[in-house]
Amino acid sequence: MHPSQLIAEPPTTPAVGDVSGFPSPHPGSGRGPLEFDVIIAGCGPTGAMLAAELRLHDVRVLVVEKETGPVSYARIVGLHIRSLEVMAMRGLLERIRERGRQRPAAGFFAAIDKPAPEGLDSAYAYLLGIPQPVLVDLLEAHAVALGAEVRHGSTVAGLEQDDDSVTVELGGGERLRARCLVGCDGAHSTVRKLLGVGFPGEPARNETLMGELETGMPPEEIAARLSELRGTGRRADIRPAGAGVLRVIVPAAGVSDRAEPPTLEEFRQQLRTVAGTDFGVHSPRWLSRFGDATRLAERYRVGRVLLAGDAAHIHPPIGGQGLNLGVQDAFNLGWKLAAQIRGWAPDTLLDTYQAERHPVAADVLDNTRAQRELSSPGPGPEAVRRLFTELMDINEVNRLLMEKITAIGVRYDFGPGPALLGRRLPDIEVRQGNLYSLLHRGRGLLLDRTGRLTAGGWSDRVDHLADPTAALDAPCVLVRPDGHVAWSGDDQQDLDHHLSRWFGRPTG
Repeated sequence: MHPSQLIAEPPTTPAVGDVSGFPSPHPGSGRGPLEFDVIIAGCGPTGAMLAAELRLHDVRVLVVEKETGPVSYARIVGLHIRSLEVMAMRGLLERIRERGRQRPAAGFFAAIDKPAPEGLDSAYAYLLGIPQPVLVDLLEAHAVALGAEVRHGSTVAGLEQDDDSVTVELGGGERLRARCLVGCDGAHSTVRKLLGVGFPGEPARNETLMGELETGMPPEEIAARLSELRGTGRRADIRPAGAGVLRVIVPAAGVSDRAEPPTLEEFRQQLRTVAGTDFGVHSPRWLSRFGDATRLAERYRVGRVLLAGDAAHIHPPIGGQGLNLGVQDAFNLGWKLAAQIRGWAPDTLLDTYQAERHPVAADVLDNTRAQRELSSPGPGPEAVRRLFTELMDINEVNRLLMEKITAIGVRYDFGPGPALLGRRLPDIEVRQGNLYSLLHRGRGLLLDRTGRLTAGGWSDRVDHLADPTAALDAPCVLVRPDGHVAWSGDDQQDLDHHLSRWFGRPTG
């Protein structure tokens, strides 16, 4: 798809001063001008999303990606509710939805087969399955359309940072200078290793095969075999994924090199082991393997260098949260790093990236550990799984677990305040149609039901919509560029305080 086919609005945010805490190179330093504001290592979903977010604010971005072409297999990934909201907030959802396949938001937690809970607070309460290379291509095209530069076949080989900049050495020996470097380069992140950031957690103990394969077995025989399998307590998740297609998750024979995709014969052997039949599988649509290593970086930032996505956290893909977590890291970081580069960031704004996202990742690691135990063989885990299956018949329990998996239950700690504070605002109806259509440019938004408030000296960073009909449980809200509520109330002086907290000093 050509970049011009994606929605990409030109950057409009003006520069309002030098970088607070990130000064420009000292005159006479002899280093010359900076080639880029930000260099991003890795053009997966996290890196591509971050590049686009930075370009919305006219930040000069280079993305380096080691892969020179598409991967050899097209693993299907699932975009959960919060990631669908993120895409809607940037005008990307319709394009992505055209290339994906919707299915109900159900059965995510430990693959326990329960329907979607009632009361999910989102206009996008479904799962969107999409081949990962397709999603990456769409996000990369969006970033390029906004002005990001992407170099394939290029990697970070070294880095040095000082008070002025980061010098990045690429694999071919080229050296480039930027104000910041962000490592979005995956679980084996070179950037994280060069920084010396600890990555504590548990190593892989088991490996699992995952894929979609065609089958020649009649549907009624498949149903009978799956019914028999459910009674054995063996660790496997096999279910139809359309006419004549099975989605298969089965344990592997051991732990091997995850860089190598599995073979069809491996799937056949493991299916025979766990189910007594290989279901006549053939013609795989995609095949993948994953381990159950679980690790979380001790720090997300060292000076001018930051980490996001799998470079900052890894865990088993139980519940399908990994890609979503990385994209949401980028969505949280992008506007904050842009504010730092553009010069209007409050002193502590960039620190809130780790303060907000590190606990979210820790919670995801915990819920994947819990799901792994619930999916383990043995009388104890099987008894707990039966108990969870009963508890999830209670709608409030089912909804709590769904909100964890899909990230719509995330609430950042902004201090004491009303229930809305720190939560993401759903895509409510407003006078212009819907809220998320107002956030495409990555700016803040003051949604004002009173008609008495103003964004004042912050209007170059915050839009203002006076709408007495907005479906809000508050007179007014201040919404950050990532859709989270930064303030709620009806007092202008209190609003000004929170505008300063999140959007820096007013102009004029």
